[in-house]
Parts: sequence; C-alpha cells; structure tokens
Amino acid sequence: MDKIVIIDDEEDIRDILSYNLVKEGFTVFSAPNGKEGIQICKDELPSLVILDVMMPGMDGVEVCEALRKTPGLEQVLICFLTARGEDYSQIAGLDAGADDYISKPIKPRVLISRINALMRRKDAATIKPAAIGNELIIDREKYLIYKDGNAIHLPKKEFELLALLASRPDVVFERDYILEKVWGTDIVVGDRTIDVHVRKLREKIGDNHIQTVKGIGYKFKQQD
Repeated sequence: MDKIVIIDDEEDIRDILSYNLVKEGFTVFSAPNGKEGIQICKDELPSLVILDVMMPGMDGVEVCEALRKTPGLEQVLICFLTARGEDYSQIAGLDAGADDYISKPIKPRVLISRINALMRRKDAATIKPAAIGNELIIDREKYLIYKDGNAIHLPKKEFELLALLASRPDVVFERDYILEKVWGTDIVVGDRTIDVHVRKLREKIGDNHIQTVKGIGYKFKQQD
C-alpha cells in the first residue's frame, strides 16, 4: 500500500486531503510544517509527498530541496499545492525537483486523478538506457548516475530525462516526444520544463554531454 505524506500548515486542508486519500486506499501521514514533515518522510519513506508552497518557517521549495538531498528520498514523488502565480511556482518547483502541481482551491477528484497518474508512472520502466562510455554510467535499477566513479543522486525527472537521451546517443529527441516519455500525457507542462531540467543536468554532469538542437530538441553526445 502506497504511503503519502501531506505537509501543509492549514489543518482543514490536511484533513480534506487525508479523508479523500484514505478513501482511495492510501496510507496517509500529515505534518503542519516542513521540519516535522521531513522527519515523517525519513521515518516512513513514502511514495509521494504533497507539499504546500506557502508555509511559515521552511517554505515548500526549501522542504522539497531538503527531501531531494535526503538519502532514501531522492526519488520520492513530490506534488506541490500552490496558490501563487503559475510562473513562479513552476520555475521554483522545477528547480527544487517537484514532479507536479495542484492549484488551490483543491478539487478532490482532480487531486485523486493526478496522484493516480503519478503513481502509475512511478512504477513504469519504459526507458532503457544504453551504455554511455567510461565517464558516465547509469544504474537504472538504483536510480544512480556515476561520473568518473562518483555516485550522483538525481531527482526522478532529471534521471528519466538523462536515461531517455542516453538510450540512443547522437539521436535527436524532439521536445514533444521528451515530454510524453518523461512526463506522460496526464500532466500539462511546457517547453520551459525541459529546459530547466537540462540546465540542472548540465550543472551536475558537465556541459558536453547534452546538446541543444535549435528548434527541435536535444541529443546525448557519447564521449570517447
């Protein structure tokens, strides 16, 4: 049974979400702030964290970044609850490593639909990376990247994006195809989503692996 942790400073939001998720068969834990939420996540190792953006103390972006750096939680699904402007929330959330966004006020049916879509993709193993040379190694089962022998923990979407591109070196992947394979068809995201993730990958593995093909998409350049 999948575990879900809700982190939101509004008690009524936590109660509504918990009620609807328990009805769907999920095991639900909740916390009123980021510090308590992170500890619950460490203890329970959930499949999904539903995280409010606007909270006193640690805000949702800070909590998301902390979870992505916590051993055992690097690949946990994270869904933001946001009442802020769409542009701010998406860019800040992508930088922190979020997987999806749900805007307040929350509609229970939409919530359940989005969560079920995230859970289905969590278990999908459709991307099969190829060997990518001596410098970089992808461990698909452990969700790890090794660069010059050193392990690098990537957020889920960054890992899936790199694995997709590396599965066919020197082949150009169009943006629409990348969005479909990595983010699925249940969630609407834009081109900016891919650009942010590529930028993050380049910061971690170097600028020379992922090449931009202007007006089309991206390709992975295998190093000799």
